Amino acid sequence: MIRGKMMSQIIDGKAISKKVKSQIAEETAVLKAKGVTPGLAVIIVGDDPASQVYVRNKEKACEEVGFYSEKFALSQNTTQQELNSLIKELNARKEINGILCQLPLPSHLDDKEVINLIDPIKDVDAFHPVNVGAITIGDYNFLPCTPAGVMELIHSTGVDVAGKKAVVMGRSNIVGKPMAMLLLHENVTVEITHSKTRNLAEITSQADILVAAIGKAKFVTADMVKDGAVVIDVGMDRDENGKLCGDVDFESVKDKCSFITPVPGGVGPMTISMLMRNTLTAAKIQNNIV
Repeated sequence: MIRGKMMSQIIDGKAISKKVKSQIAEETAVLKAKGVTPGLAVIIVGDDPASQVYVRNKEKACEEVGFYSEKFALSQNTTQQELNSLIKELNARKEINGILCQLPLPSHLDDKEVINLIDPIKDVDAFHPVNVGAITIGDYNFLPCTPAGVMELIHSTGVDVAGKKAVVMGRSNIVGKPMAMLLLHENVTVEITHSKTRNLAEITSQADILVAAIGKAKFVTADMVKDGAVVIDVGMDRDENGKLCGDVDFESVKDKCSFITPVPGGVGPMTISMLMRNTLTAAKIQNNIV
């Protein structure tokens, strides 16, 4: 490896996501010819601006790939009972193949209760304990959308991951833990770091694949990255000027790694494409179409 500056390649999440969505649109057309239109229900409680944006993007993606979608915008003071009964109703509706409840919920609502109520075969976020267990043993119908999107981005580089060392920064149930599992299923040696990890830079700088998902703006600097590493930035933060950025200090890291995802335009678009893929899979399973 030549020391000093190297030119990293930017992994274009928008382009890869577009490709995935066009494959899903083709498969959806085939399903529609058999009389099946994949249907996604999205529930949003309250008026959190970030959640509103995510929900709009999901509706738009459904339109692009030819799905049927329904949005349930509930008021901030919706009770647990009202939310639960909506989920039960959606579980029973045949034309709804996927149910997604936008998190975080207002503090008086229990997201655990909501996740557990969604029928595992309609749980297109793959958060239900049944689906989490299936992912752990490697025999699953759905993958959590963000980690699945990250794997697509890593595959797009053409790097053979087997035997490589990966460090996942963050241990959340939504990204960190399932991310480690997916890498493990592909014969990667995985280490998870978190807020209590000691000698963090020493650990991260040994990673061939570094996945940052900690929610701290520009936290990962060049000294924390191995020469030639593949760097995936899951963060969605704001910098000191209020500008959108990731967990990785892109400017300082980009000359040290071989591949890097930008923010925005990296992991974000992939998360929504994977949600579309899960909804398509759910529609096939529920209609006994292989």
